[in-house]
Amino acid sequence: MHPDPVTTPRSRRLPAAAVALASSLALTACGAAAEPPAESGAGEFGTLDVNLSWIKNAEFAGEYFADTQGYYTEAGFDSVNLISGGPSGASTESMVLAGSALVGTSSPLGVAPPIAEEGAPLKIIGTTYQKNPFTIISLGDDPIETPEDLVGRSIGVQSGVNETLFDALLEVNGIDPGEVEKVPVQYDPQPLVNGEVDGFFGYSTNEAITLELAGEDVVGLPFADHGLPFVAESFVTTQDAIDNDREALKAFLEATIRGWKDAVADPEESARLAVDEYGADLGLDTAKETRQAQIQNEELVVSGDTEANGLFTISDELVAQNVEVLGVAGYPGLTAEDVFDLSLLDEVYEENPELLE
Repeated sequence: MHPDPVTTPRSRRLPAAAVALASSLALTACGAAAEPPAESGAGEFGTLDVNLSWIKNAEFAGEYFADTQGYYTEAGFDSVNLISGGPSGASTESMVLAGSALVGTSSPLGVAPPIAEEGAPLKIIGTTYQKNPFTIISLGDDPIETPEDLVGRSIGVQSGVNETLFDALLEVNGIDPGEVEKVPVQYDPQPLVNGEVDGFFGYSTNEAITLELAGEDVVGLPFADHGLPFVAESFVTTQDAIDNDREALKAFLEATIRGWKDAVADPEESARLAVDEYGADLGLDTAKETRQAQIQNEELVVSGDTEANGLFTISDELVAQNVEVLGVAGYPGLTAEDVFDLSLLDEVYEENPELLE
């Protein structure tokens, strides 16, 4: 198995260094605009630029529905530019700071470095995933099912944010790092299949599915269930946008909620939009994208809290857990107010109660 856009997970690199090169990175990423765009209209907010954290697979099904169903147009945008992320894309942090995107998807651990180290005015205003899909993947004949099972094992871990997360997993579970062998790997899980490592750092909605569809007996050790309850695919913008483009951000949230309600109801169409339209040039596999859409809906997007409070909402308890874990991951000085501003989402649901139906 060779790395390709289907099996290679996002490059989860620290964005702080990227911020310094925001302008040049933004110019590079803007060349990867979405196809097809929404219909043109007399929208009061102009073009909506959204920076995605990864390639255009089923991970962004809700955005595809919001575009194709005209929800963004109805919300007041002339057109929509979904900017691809992935190995060749710029980070959301750099893009929104450069003004090249109004909003983008990232995570608390993505925004924490530039906020803590550079005072970057970034905020998370909602989240698609209520829990993160990070997992240690192992095979059924030698499973890693608990953090304690990591002791004495070799684990393939990518450098950068992934390594930071893995170290945090060991820390919160009281595992001595000296008792676990970290093996540098790229983003192809073949070393696990080859027996070169006992476990592999990956995504439950990516490499794990790829291996399952290849006939492997896959076992996961989810980070979210073992002390690292980070939200993921979170919507990131700047304080300036919150202050001066508040209505546009609320329009984006409203339309995207509508899109994700459709995506949750129809994983097969979610996969089709990724395979045949938005990711048509990526060679995506329909079976994998369908399975990804099903898993993310059931395990990541929808929860008891979202059923009660609406999609993208983050409970006070979950916010507190995320801030606490950021401290373990190396950013102990950050507060909830430094990272999150959920007031826009509150207003969206107050003004559009039908979104809760």
